[in-house]
Amino acid sequence: MYEKITLPNGVRIVFEKMPHYRSAAAGIWIKTGSRNEKPAENGSAHFIEHMLFKGTESKTAFDLAELTDMIGGRINACTTRESTCFYARVLDSNLDTAIDLLCDMFFNSAFAQKDVETERGVILEEIGMYEDSPEDTVTERLFAKCYRGPLGRPITGKPATLAKMTNSDLKLFMSENYSPSRTVFSLCGSFEDRHLRRIEAEFSRMPTVKNKPPKKAEYTPAAVTKRKSGEQNYFCIGFPGITATDEDRFSLALMSTVLGGGVSSRLFSTVREKYGLCYSVYTFNASFSDTGLFGVETALGRETEKKALNLIADEIRRIQSEKITADELDRAREHVKSSVILSLESTSARMERLGGGELFLDRCLTPDELIRRYDAVTADDILRVAGRIFDFEKLSFSAVGKVSPPDYYAGLLDGPFRPVPD
Repeated sequence: MYEKITLPNGVRIVFEKMPHYRSAAAGIWIKTGSRNEKPAENGSAHFIEHMLFKGTESKTAFDLAELTDMIGGRINACTTRESTCFYARVLDSNLDTAIDLLCDMFFNSAFAQKDVETERGVILEEIGMYEDSPEDTVTERLFAKCYRGPLGRPITGKPATLAKMTNSDLKLFMSENYSPSRTVFSLCGSFEDRHLRRIEAEFSRMPTVKNKPPKKAEYTPAAVTKRKSGEQNYFCIGFPGITATDEDRFSLALMSTVLGGGVSSRLFSTVREKYGLCYSVYTFNASFSDTGLFGVETALGRETEKKALNLIADEIRRIQSEKITADELDRAREHVKSSVILSLESTSARMERLGGGELFLDRCLTPDELIRRYDAVTADDILRVAGRIFDFEKLSFSAVGKVSPPDYYAGLLDGPFRPVPD
């Protein structure tokens, strides 16, 4: 069972003791991501993530890397559209050093201008790597067209915005957006009370900052294609989804599993196994604080795309209009519940569940609560949520490869596509 401490300045510390483990995972979660950026700031949150590893007032970047290797641990970070997380997983005997490193990086990063110049080049290479990946590009372009604002901008930023960023710009963005009310420290595994006292002391000194809420995002149907050489064409079909706090999220998770979440899913069984038209086809759900997007993604040969996309549309309409079977519901339920239970064996996964739950839901559902919520989902719930999600009048589409114009694919998917220019 997890516990929570709320400091006077608003920082929340969530923790779960697991004394029978020999490891611990710690994470600093900030409810700030790319959607908190102004147009000229695009890429700032991700740039800051990189800079925290470039040295502090007392340690060089090599010192940080050497200490990480010395304790045999893993220290890393990630930036999303709505959050940034700096985390570590180590043996419990090295937890003191891991907390020292995380806090030093978080509170005392140097932000030297010479390091900004160096890391800018690294991020530009990272952008180039993603642009070379059609699977990443097809999804990113769908988001960019469906959300014409902060939520649709790339997390990594754009070369034009990155080129103008200085160390002063990054420090200002951090000071304005990394506030106590947006901060959660998550700790899970084998630790002692003194570790909590250390965390309390460090984060009690965070100054209070009044944050503005991010600009409200609204899903808008759109279609976009990009010509790119390659052996396959990549497709992403989108529908308006639900928010991260929506009560239908449990039904949606099971519906997604039935439709495209495993090797026995309808899409996989039909498009790949029965007809052999693709290697991979799957569904995904991206939920945010005020909106969401549900998608289907696949890669197809030019000669198979017509039949495959027809079949995908057919399966979407079928799950929208007919109840799933009891066997399908049972399989989906066990698939999702197994993921929940198996994640309990990882201190990192538990730390992420605690931190993310507190950051976005203001509480973390226990594993027993999660299982009860999934057990309560019925076939009628699946049918209802499928009807709610799959509105073909709001269908969106992204394609990358040797592709045709959007109108061609509109005919295959029966969607009133709204092409959006770059």
